Amino acid sequence: METVQELIPLVKELVAQKPSRRLVKVYVLGGVLALFGVVLGLVETVCGPFAAASRLRDEQAAEGALRAALERQALQTQTLLEKSKRHEGVVCSRALANRQHAS
Repeated sequence: METVQELIPLVKELVAQKPSRRLVKVYVLGGVLALFGVVLGLVETVCGPFAAASRLRDEQAAEGALRAALERQALQTQTLLEKSKRHEGVVCSRALANRQHAS
């Protein structure tokens, strides 16, 4: 049923045939479900752009948080490497100093 003009002749035909109560209930149920489908489709069409924008904002926020975490991790790794290099330098100079005196 694309238009209301098609719905009116259907109703007239149903009334002329004198359908049973069960058949009328089935037609009413189908009509109500079709109406709900149309309303849900309209709501989805109207609200779709807003939902897409919020998803995009959420993705950008998550990406920013991930970048910040990666930068912090890189900075920590760099700091640990510098500390270990300093420690190795001290250990090597002591080892060389001990060797020279021992020989």
